[in-house]
Amino acid sequence: MFTSNFTGKMAMAAIQTSVRKLQVSPSDVDPNLGDRIVPLDLRQWLARLRLLEGVPFAYLVADSLLLPPESIRFFYVDRNWTDALIQGALSAGTANSADRAQLEQLHAPIRNEIDEEERLVRMPGGEEVQKGPAGTITGFLLRSRAVSGWPGMHVRAYRREVGKDNEIIPESHPDRIKVLRLERLAPAVLLVLFDGVPAVVHMEEPRHGLQFGVRLAQSGGTNQFNAFVVARDAQTSDDVKPETDVPVTFRRGSPGVLDLTRTANALIGTATTHTGPALDGAEFALEMIRFPYRQVFGDTSQGGVSHLVDVFRPALSVASLRTKFLETIK
Repeated sequence: MFTSNFTGKMAMAAIQTSVRKLQVSPSDVDPNLGDRIVPLDLRQWLARLRLLEGVPFAYLVADSLLLPPESIRFFYVDRNWTDALIQGALSAGTANSADRAQLEQLHAPIRNEIDEEERLVRMPGGEEVQKGPAGTITGFLLRSRAVSGWPGMHVRAYRREVGKDNEIIPESHPDRIKVLRLERLAPAVLLVLFDGVPAVVHMEEPRHGLQFGVRLAQSGGTNQFNAFVVARDAQTSDDVKPETDVPVTFRRGSPGVLDLTRTANALIGTATTHTGPALDGAEFALEMIRFPYRQVFGDTSQGGVSHLVDVFRPALSVASLRTKFLETIK
C-alpha cells in the first residue's frame, strides 16, 4: 500500500519542492495554516494515515478475543509508531541515498505540518482551527449492538466533568477534547481517537431520537413491571428534588397504550410538578419526554466524576485480562 507509484511521486514532489526552495504555488498555501512544505493532497493523505485510516484492522486488534462482543477497550496511540508509519510512506519517493538524506532532514518540519493537518481531518462546522504541536492521542474501540442500533451515536471527551447533563460545549472549549476520528469500522465496531487524554467520556444516543418514554421497575414476577416517569418542575423543566416517581397507567386490554387521563391526574396530584389543577399539552410533553440515554466513562478519582452514579467502573484489570487470554489460547 505504501509503495505505490502515485504515493512515491507525490512524496518526491514534496521533497524536491522543499530542498530546491522553489516558489510556493497557490495550491500549497493553506487558507487556515499558511505556506506549507508538503502539498495539500499529500498532507491530507498522511494525516489520515497517521489517524490509522487504511491500516488493516488486524494491526489494531490482533485477535477477536481482545475485543469480545459488548466490550470497550481504551488505549494510547504510540507516536513513535505512527511517525515511523509516515516515514515509511514517504520513503517510497526516494530513489537513492541522496534522496533519503534529503528526506531525513525534512522529517521534523513534515511532522509539524501533519500535526496541524490531522486536526482538520474531522472539522465540525463553525469550529475554530486548532494549531500547535500534536500531543498524546488516545481513543477507544467499542464492539456493541449499540453501534449498529445507533449509527449516529455522539461521543464527547472532557478534561473534567462538565456537570450539566444536557450541556454541550464546543470542541474549541478548553474543557473539551477534540475528536480526531469517529468512524464505524464494521456495523458493530466503532473507533474513536481523541486529541489528548480525557478524564470523562460521554457516549450518547443521537439527539434526533428525542421521544416520549417511561422507565420500568420490576414488580413481583419475572415479566411483571411497573412504568413510571421522574417528575419534572413545569416552571423550570428540571427534575424535582428529591427525585419523585410518578406512575404511568396503560389502558386495560391495550398493552403499550397510555391511559392519558389517569396519567395526567397522577402528574397533577404530584405537587412538586407545579402543574396546577389542569395539565395542558406542553406540560404533559415536558413530563413524558425521555432524553437520549447517555453512558459516562471516567476516572472516579476525579472530583467532578466521583459523584456520578452511572459512571462506568472497570471490573477487570489488564493483568486479569492477560491471564484469561492466555488460558483461552492454550
